Amino acid sequence: MKRLLLASALALSASAALAQDVVRIGTEGAYPPYNFLDDSGEIAGFERELGDEMCRRAQLTCEWVTNEWDSIIPNLVSGNYDVIMAGMSITDERDEVIDFTQNYYPPTASAYAAPSAEADIQGGVVSAQAATIQAAHVATTGATLQEYATPEETVAAVRNGEADAVFADYDFLAPIVANSGGELQFVGDRVPLGGGIGAGVRESDTALRDQLDAAIQAMKDDGSVNELLAKWFPGETVPSF
Repeated sequence: MKRLLLASALALSASAALAQDVVRIGTEGAYPPYNFLDDSGEIAGFERELGDEMCRRAQLTCEWVTNEWDSIIPNLVSGNYDVIMAGMSITDERDEVIDFTQNYYPPTASAYAAPSAEADIQGGVVSAQAATIQAAHVATTGATLQEYATPEETVAAVRNGEADAVFADYDFLAPIVANSGGELQFVGDRVPLGGGIGAGVRESDTALRDQLDAAIQAMKDDGSVNELLAKWFPGETVPSF
């Protein structure tokens, strides 16, 4: 699914000790249906449900915290929490700084959305969330990249005329396009990016990674992951293992 690492995380170091009494999970809380804040202000979504079940199976006591996207890896490395579950795609660049479990969301496609099928996605202005694999991809095309801090801002940029199109995870854009009343539509072909979404941990926390990895595998084996994928990503967007 999304997201590239900011190089600033390379400068940070972390304590090798993991607080085993409580494992803290950091998420953005602003990327539905992966993670978002519900009407009561609680973290909800696909990753919340999957993470809670993952912790139960790993016999870990977990708590959730929110963190802005652009500092989510640096704050993991510096020890503010122990795990990232935030729609984060597994990439080689990120893997140089942190470690990942196996993916719990299969590799999927990104897509362009715009007000018109004639939008210039190769030479116009394209919005994307900063420090994501989508932003990195746009930078390699002939388009002018316009970066924003949040996913919502990337869509708003198209609606208010700041950008010709938005480039983001197809699964994120699908309900937005469907509910736009024709204001937005998909343009061009979908673009496969990333190696799927996994949970990020510090490179020193191999024992924690192995615990989480085993729980994810067990959930794949008994179909639990697929059930959650079908619940949170209905229709044509539903992936499976």
